[in-house]
Amino acid sequence: MPKHGKKFTDAAKQISRNVLYEPVEAFELIKKVAPAKFDETIEVAVRLGVDPRHADQQVRGAVVLPYGTGKTRTVLVFAKGDKVKEAEEAGADFVGAEDMVEKIQKEGWLAFDVAIATPDMMGTVGKLGRILGPRGLMPNPKTGTVTFDVGKAVKEVKAGKIEYRVDKAGNIHAPIGRVSFDNEKLLENLRTLIDALVRAKPAAAKGQYMKGISLSSTMGPGIKVNTQKVTT
Repeated sequence: MPKHGKKFTDAAKQISRNVLYEPVEAFELIKKVAPAKFDETIEVAVRLGVDPRHADQQVRGAVVLPYGTGKTRTVLVFAKGDKVKEAEEAGADFVGAEDMVEKIQKEGWLAFDVAIATPDMMGTVGKLGRILGPRGLMPNPKTGTVTFDVGKAVKEVKAGKIEYRVDKAGNIHAPIGRVSFDNEKLLENLRTLIDALVRAKPAAAKGQYMKGISLSSTMGPGIKVNTQKVTT
C-alpha cells in the first residue's frame, strides 16, 4: 500500500467515505481540501457495469466539454494539400505528413497532446502505431480524430474536447476542469460527460450501467458522488 503525505491524509479526514455527496457539495469539499499550491485539475472516475473483455462492451468516444478543461492542448495534424492550410487556420500547432511521421520515428518527438489525421494519411500514420498507441495518441475515427474536416476537429480540441475510454476494470477517468472553475461550470462539464457515457452504453451491457461516480483533485482524495444527482 502506498503511503500518502500529511496533506493528503489531513484532507481525507474531512471526507466521509460512507456518504454520497451531491455534486456541488463535492466540488466545494474538493476546493476546501485540495492539498497542492497549484491550480489542480478536477477529475472524475466513473465505474460502469460493463465487461471490457468483450468487444461489444467497449465504451470509447469523445465529447466537447462546454467550459473546457482549463488546459491548453497542443495539436498535431497529419495532412496534405489544402488540408494543411485548413488545419493551420483552425489553430493546429503542428501540421505535416511524412516529415512529421519521420520526426516521431527517428527523433522520438512527442511534443503534442492530440493527433488528428485525414483518412488518406492513415496508411502512413499507421506506422506509428507502436509509438502512439500505448500513449493514447493514435488518431481514431471513434474519437473524431480521423477526418477530412480537420478544421472542425482542431477547433473542438482547442475548445475542450476530451476523449474517454473504459479501462480493464470497467472504469472511465477524465478531467472536467480546474479547482479555480466555478461550481456551475464544473457541474455542466460533469453532466455533459455523463450524458455522453449514457448515450454510449453498449447494447450488450446488462444490469446497472452507471455503478458509481467519484471526484478528486490531482493530488487529493476521492469523493463519492450521488449518481442520481448527476444523471437527472
